[in-house]
Amino acid sequence: MIHEPKKVLIAGGTGFLGYHAARLLLSEGVAVDAVALPREIDLGTWYPDAIGIRYGDLFAMTEDEVFALVEGRGYDAFVYALGPDDRFVPPAPAAVFFHDRLVVQAAKVLSAVRRAGVSRAVVLNSYFSHFDRIMDGVLSDHHPYVRARVEQERDLARIGVAGSFDVMFLELPFIFGTMPGRLPLWKESFLDHFAKGRVAFFPAGGTTACIAVEGVAEAVSAAIRNGAHGRGYAVGKENLTYREILQIMLAESGMKKPVVSVSPFIAALGARGIDRRHRRAGRESGLDHAKLMGDILARDFSIDFETLARELGYAELGYRGGPDVRESLRATMARYKEPR
Repeated sequence: MIHEPKKVLIAGGTGFLGYHAARLLLSEGVAVDAVALPREIDLGTWYPDAIGIRYGDLFAMTEDEVFALVEGRGYDAFVYALGPDDRFVPPAPAAVFFHDRLVVQAAKVLSAVRRAGVSRAVVLNSYFSHFDRIMDGVLSDHHPYVRARVEQERDLARIGVAGSFDVMFLELPFIFGTMPGRLPLWKESFLDHFAKGRVAFFPAGGTTACIAVEGVAEAVSAAIRNGAHGRGYAVGKENLTYREILQIMLAESGMKKPVVSVSPFIAALGARGIDRRHRRAGRESGLDHAKLMGDILARDFSIDFETLARELGYAELGYRGGPDVRESLRATMARYKEPR
């Protein structure tokens, strides 16, 4: 059964993923409102006037306050595009921080949305949840961020009720693309690690699913219409090697240096220094960098997109996964060269 939304509320609708989802839904004839932080009261001319803005800090609000924000507005679908991703390094302990932001706060918001009469919710999750299932929990055992994402799917699915409040999850991979007014986050979290030295060292053998942000927006639309309650959908457009991604990033940002493959063991020795620096600063990553090398960066994290297309009913929606990933990656890097 296809569910045609009339009015959608997007938590995080002024952020990278929510902005593109909102624009696509608007183009499909759906009314869209976004929840924005009070400090974003002046979004500027780049944000579409057709998107209604509801102001509030959902992390700081009580469930009753969220309910009051949503109730009586006619929303039949909700998109949760909030929460830190694995690139964010919070104050230690990371497990407490990510559990609060990705599980506790999200559960509060979805409980309020269900009370307000919304019938469908799409939560933007991580493809680590998908691969944790395949790897029998290894990733959630080693990495607090992954554990929080797995718990997010488990706990939020329990809030839903099939047929009256369906909750679906999009398990997102590497995402490239741009939006007005803001820089992409790849520079500090990824590219700056390779800025020094004449050679970029990286673990051998890894592959990852990737997608352009416009493809994520298409997946949000498809999940609202076709998603099944409690399901996690691994989303992507193309599988690339980490080596190829890094080579494009370096070339497009003007760093002309070779990428040398090393064993995960050797890479882990250097990665431990990253976590030591975080500890000295009182912070902790949601990914254990030493284990990251063997658990993730040296593994095949590719996705079968044909199966995904069948499961989410993308064919009926004309879903093609968004623009070419390599071109989106190049456009992402080009933003760093633009005058400020």
